[in-house]
Amino acid sequence: MKKYLNAFFMCFTMFCAIPSSFHNWDEESRPLMTLFLPFVGAWIGLLWALAAIAISYFNIPLLVGAIILTAFPIIITGGMHMDGYLDVVDAVKSWRDIEEKRRILKDPHVGSFAVISAVIMILTQFALFASASETANPFTLIIIPTVSRCMAAICVTLLRPLSVSEYSGAYRKGIKKSHIVFLFTLFAVTVAAGFFFLGKYGFASLAVCAGYLLFLFRAFRSLDGMSGDISGYSLVFGELCGIAVYALI
Repeated sequence: MKKYLNAFFMCFTMFCAIPSSFHNWDEESRPLMTLFLPFVGAWIGLLWALAAIAISYFNIPLLVGAIILTAFPIIITGGMHMDGYLDVVDAVKSWRDIEEKRRILKDPHVGSFAVISAVIMILTQFALFASASETANPFTLIIIPTVSRCMAAICVTLLRPLSVSEYSGAYRKGIKKSHIVFLFTLFAVTVAAGFFFLGKYGFASLAVCAGYLLFLFRAFRSLDGMSGDISGYSLVFGELCGIAVYALI
């Protein structure tokens, strides 16, 4: 039980930028962290939804509200997933051989492809939030990051990792079949709950799933393996698809 509790707090402190008093890193608990990643997503989504409700309640100007909702998931995660998005875009868009792509993936410098793609991504999210109807259900914003992190947890657990990935080596040895069953069950429950409580906005969960898998396939094939950066890259695209459903349905 102690390992699971450690993994719970480790997951929250690593994938959420909200300050925490927990600083006990336990390497043996690391393989259990992905079990709690969807719960981090639900927490982020709840705060995101509350931000949308507050924007509506206080009649914050449309464009200002759109900026807040666009910036929120980047700020609350410390830009972690956006960082992975930038790294993978630079690597994939280089059109080099696999070894060179992997070197670029780990290069701390940001290339022009990444900057251009990030600007387009942020502007697209901003345009979608600015276009959202006043009747759009803000609780959809809970489902979007929860499903994206369910997908991330499942894929980094099941897919073959890059040799330099944090999800290789000892991490793989700590994975059990029960972990995989738990993650798939949590994913199914989240999707079902989305349709049950949100009606048509439940399609946001399917959009997140489709977007995540589509861009995961591209990055996985290009780099011949899975990593945290690739997961972040896919997560950003998946959430963009979910936001599109929230704004346009």
